[in-house]
Amino acid sequence: MTENVWSYKPTAGRLTGTDLTGYKVEATDGSIGKVDKHSDEVGDAYLVVDTGVWIFGKEVLLPASTVIRIDETEQKVYVDRTKDQIKEAPEFHRDKHLGDTGYRQELGTYYGTGGPFGGRPA
Repeated sequence: MTENVWSYKPTAGRLTGTDLTGYKVEATDGSIGKVDKHSDEVGDAYLVVDTGVWIFGKEVLLPASTVIRIDETEQKVYVDRTKDQIKEAPEFHRDKHLGDTGYRQELGTYYGTGGPFGGRPA
């Protein structure tokens, strides 16, 4: 079951309608970039993170379930994965993956119960 990966955890402190664009994203072991795009739709929530030079200017798509806390004062989003775990996720290409259900399922499996994390942070 991968649907739950596309929903924010209650502990994230998510405020509906908050624009997270430009917020810094912090993995468990350091900064990974800034939010470039996000969705807070129920059952289809995610962050697109611009990693800058960290992984050569690539973007990564993180399901909302990876978010553990949002700090509006510091404009930071904290996720429950390491930089390496995020770097090893299925590759993201904005032009073909935002609407690609196969990719979304692959990513949901990677971060969800069928992936290397067993539905839990590593």
